[in-house]
Parts: sequence; C-alpha cells; structure tokens
Amino acid sequence: MTGLLAGVTWAASTSADERRFTYVYEPETLPQGALEFENWVTLRSQRNKFVGKDNFNRWDLRQELEYGVTDRYTVALYLNERAQSYRDPATDAGESAFDWKGISLDNRFNVLNPATHKIGLTLYLEGRFSGEEAALEHKIILGQRHGLWKWALNLEHETEWEDQLREVEGEVGASFGLARDLGKRWALGLEFRNETLLTEYETWDSSAFFLGPVLSYRQEKWWAALTVMPQIYGWNTRGTHDGDKNLELNHHEKVNVRLLFGYNF
Repeated sequence: MTGLLAGVTWAASTSADERRFTYVYEPETLPQGALEFENWVTLRSQRNKFVGKDNFNRWDLRQELEYGVTDRYTVALYLNERAQSYRDPATDAGESAFDWKGISLDNRFNVLNPATHKIGLTLYLEGRFSGEEAALEHKIILGQRHGLWKWALNLEHETEWEDQLREVEGEVGASFGLARDLGKRWALGLEFRNETLLTEYETWDSSAFFLGPVLSYRQEKWWAALTVMPQIYGWNTRGTHDGDKNLELNHHEKVNVRLLFGYNF
C-alpha cells in the first residue's frame, strides 16, 4: 500500500512537470501519454570593452513540445533561436544579429524512480543540428524530495561542432538546485552552475561559476520559473585578457537570467 501511494503521489506531482528550477533538470519524467509545451527565454548579459563587446546582451529562445512515451521515457522537440547585440568599442559601432540555431531532440530515461528509491536517477541525451552547427549533450540527473524540500544535481558534458562543422569544442560542467515549497503554489530556492570549455579538447580554455535565486509558481495546468544567476567567479588561460581577474568574460557573461513557462495539455 505504501508503494502504491508513493507511485500515485509521484504521478500526480509530475502530471504538469512543475519544475522547481530552470537550469537544473529534475529526475521526474512525464507520465505516459502526457503532452506539455514549454517556452524558454534566457538572457546572457554584460561583457566589457576588453573583449570588444560593450553593452552585450544575448537572448536564447527555445520552444519545446514534450511527450511522455512511457512513464519512464520522455522525448522533447525544440526550436532554437538566438538574438545578440553589443557595441564594438574599437569602432563605436553597434552590432546585432538574429540567428536560427536549429532543431533539438532531447531524450530522458528514468532509471530510478525518486518515489520508490532513496535517490532518483535519469539519463539525458540531446542532439541539435542547424545545418552549420551541431551539438550532442549528455547529462546524469540525480534528485530527491524531502518533505517541503527538493534538490537536484546534474553532471553534464557537451560536444559542439561549429564553423560549418569544422571546429569542435568540448564543455563539461555541473549544476545543483535546492528549493523549498512555500505552500501549494510557490517555491523558492537557489541554483548553482559551473561551465568549463575545452577548445578542440586540447586545452582548458575557461571556466565560470554562477549562483543565484530561483522562484517558481504552479497551477493545475501550467507553471513558471525564474532564475537570476550572476557569475561569482571565473578564469581563463589568457590571464586577465578580459580585464577582470575574478570573472571570465571571453565566453561567459556577468549575469544569466532564465524564464520558463510550461503548459500541460
């Protein structure tokens, strides 16, 4: 009876996904036959004149349709776009561009159900292709709920092929989220993220660490979550080329903000 109640509770809690985090994935997958739409808006803001990008803002946009193939396997299709703008201090000219970043297909398979195991475990695989670029991303997703508290840990690896697929770049990292429910609708927590870039898989080019609050809200058919994560420390192999000895601004920004909205059909 206890196992049955846990399974019912788990299914109910995941019927609308109800994510507590925006950068960190949780181990729950959609129930079989469930369909959900998600809209992602990510702002990566503020570099500086030392890297030739004053007033830098980059908007990453994603539209996702997610489907529960089985209670353990969820598949999702993404459409990706990017808008970027900054001022080049060398010429005092403004630069802006809007780019199509291709289609992504993400697969999540739940190995250990968090409702029946001490720790939930899900494996994640995502591929992206735009014609000029491609990427393959893997994640190990761990997590669990303890009363009003919920945590999740992601171990991440990604390979990107750029410049007409001629250049390759590796990325490794980890992200962690901890949140507490505030009643039936709201949850408040923190997210931490590290991202390390490996140029051609030969050199550790740069690494950046981010930490900030996340706020989420949920209803029966929809949910939303917002994270604001400033960079708290970073380094690169070029020393202080970016003009800041405590941050990494060649490949990362001072502030990341992400808003997710999900609707369950």
